[in-house]
Amino acid sequence: MGSLAAFLFGACRSGAEDKLPSGIQPVRHSAEEWRKMLTPEQFAVLREEATEPAGSSPLNDEHREGTFVCAGCELELFTSKMKFDSGTGWPSFFTTIPDHVGTRSDYKILVRRTEYHCIRCGGHQGHVFDDGPPPTGQRWCNNGVALKFVPGKVS
Repeated sequence: MGSLAAFLFGACRSGAEDKLPSGIQPVRHSAEEWRKMLTPEQFAVLREEATEPAGSSPLNDEHREGTFVCAGCELELFTSKMKFDSGTGWPSFFTTIPDHVGTRSDYKILVRRTEYHCIRCGGHQGHVFDDGPPPTGQRWCNNGVALKFVPGKVS
């Protein structure tokens, strides 16, 4: 199990599920169960906090109306109205669906970054930076393999 997942699930076992938004139940699986449910690429990103190569996701070119959900548990994380072309090679969003992601500091490259994950399953999604467009000035830089796109009307 990746360190983020271990951290989250350890916290959940001690009562952190009480902090999840109303109506959201935690999704927990063993590493072996996750391996059976996910592709190797999804497992590496969602459970082991890997990063997919820039430009590798078909979601970079996804411009239809719809919702981007966690590939691990299908919790809605972003809408198409939140997406913008950052030119970075990863699907990027200027905000998230409120209370559907959690953040923590990440020092893997020796520089402090803010990592974010799905609040329901703990799946690693990407990092948030302060170089995005208005209205937030944020860039939620997501691994495309950590998402699924569900086409449809967004309110």
